Amino acid sequence: MNKANNLPVALVTGGARGLGFAIGAHLVHAGYRVILADRDGEAATCAATELGAFAQGLTLDVTSESGVESALDAVEAEHGLPWLLVNNAALMKAQPVLDIDIETFDAVMSVNARGTFLCSQRFARRLRGLDQGGRIVNIGSLAGQNGGSATGAHYAASKGAVHTLTKVFARDLAPYGITVNAIAPGPLDLPSVAETIGEDAAARIAQALPTGRMGDPTTIARMVVELARPDAGSLTGATIDINCGLYMR
Repeated sequence: MNKANNLPVALVTGGARGLGFAIGAHLVHAGYRVILADRDGEAATCAATELGAFAQGLTLDVTSESGVESALDAVEAEHGLPWLLVNNAALMKAQPVLDIDIETFDAVMSVNARGTFLCSQRFARRLRGLDQGGRIVNIGSLAGQNGGSATGAHYAASKGAVHTLTKVFARDLAPYGITVNAIAPGPLDLPSVAETIGEDAAARIAQALPTGRMGDPTTIARMVVELARPDAGSLTGATIDINCGLYMR
């Protein structure tokens, strides 16, 4: 809880722009003090300024052990331990499988899989034994479920790892009152998506979706708020599909 005004604290990785920013905005509206953490600390600070007095920017490289520990130290010192961690930071580079070089493969896996593991582990270590519980929400992907090649094999594999990590962490952290769930978005109406796959490809994907349009980031953000609720303790280890009907199970 926030030391000054008793607000619950949420840490959102990759929060400077796109989906992370949308999630942060909805959490502020829901009554959280939000820490927008991003490798680009300056952009995170600017984004937090847009959200007002109850948001703050923070520099964080999710692949760095010391960086994650330092970020959590800083948040805890100023606000107390967060209630919610949103693992949203991600790296995506759309490439055919035969064109992916090993350096790019490792970079994508490092941010998406290692970053999710590292942030979740270090966050949970601080919460266990405090009898306050907590929430972790991982942003997975449809690509991690159906092996979609449009985003690249490295991205799909990394998000598949995120979905598996969600289940393992959920099982191991349940005794401490910490729930762990994932959201698996399909194609989203975000500038970063169009930049990655190209505007023409984005338009074709939108037309092919059962809904006829790309997903709304605010739908993802609202689901994060719901999963973070204190009375949602019986929901853990789940992956929530929000993909415009592209993948049904």
